[in-house]
Amino acid sequence: MLFAPKEKGQGLVEYALILVLVAVVVIVVLALLGPAIGNVFSQIITKI
Repeated sequence: MLFAPKEKGQGLVEYALILVLVAVVVIVVLALLGPAIGNVFSQIITKI
Protein backbone atom coordinates (compact mmCIF):
# COMPACT_ATOMS: atom_id res chain seq x y z
CA MET A 1 0.00 0.00 0.00
CA LEU A 2 2.95 2.32 0.45
CA PHE A 3 3.86 2.05 -3.23
CA ALA A 4 0.41 2.79 -4.69
CA PRO A 5 1.07 6.48 -5.50
CA LYS A 6 4.28 5.61 -7.35
CA GLU A 7 2.47 2.99 -9.44
CA LYS A 8 -0.29 5.44 -10.30
CA GLY A 9 2.30 8.02 -11.36
CA GLN A 10 4.13 5.39 -13.36
CA GLY A 11 0.92 4.52 -15.20
CA LEU A 12 0.34 8.16 -16.08
CA VAL A 13 3.89 8.45 -17.41
CA GLU A 14 3.38 5.35 -19.54
CA TYR A 15 0.15 6.74 -21.01
CA ALA A 16 1.90 10.05 -21.72
CA LEU A 17 4.74 8.26 -23.51
CA ILE A 18 2.27 6.28 -25.62
CA LEU A 19 0.43 9.49 -26.56
CA VAL A 20 3.71 11.16 -27.52
CA LEU A 21 4.70 8.17 -29.64
CA VAL A 22 1.34 8.16 -31.45
CA ALA A 23 1.58 11.91 -32.04
CA VAL A 24 5.07 11.59 -33.50
CA VAL A 25 3.96 8.78 -35.83
CA VAL A 26 0.95 10.82 -37.02
CA ILE A 27 3.13 13.88 -37.65
CA VAL A 28 5.67 11.84 -39.62
CA VAL A 29 2.98 10.16 -41.72
CA LEU A 30 1.31 13.47 -42.48
CA ALA A 31 4.64 15.07 -43.35
CA LEU A 32 5.43 12.25 -45.78
CA LEU A 33 1.98 11.81 -47.32
CA GLY A 34 0.74 15.41 -47.08
CA PRO A 35 2.01 16.57 -50.47
CA ALA A 36 0.71 13.44 -52.20
CA ILE A 37 -2.75 13.89 -50.69
CA GLY A 38 -2.69 17.56 -51.71
CA ASN A 39 -1.86 16.56 -55.28
CA VAL A 40 -4.77 14.11 -55.41
CA PHE A 41 -7.20 16.80 -54.27
CA SER A 42 -5.72 19.28 -56.76
CA GLN A 43 -6.21 16.81 -59.61
CA ILE A 44 -9.80 16.18 -58.54
CA ILE A 45 -10.51 19.92 -58.47
CA THR A 46 -8.97 20.50 -61.92
CA LYS A 47 -11.05 17.64 -63.40
CA ILE A 48 -14.23 19.14 -62.00
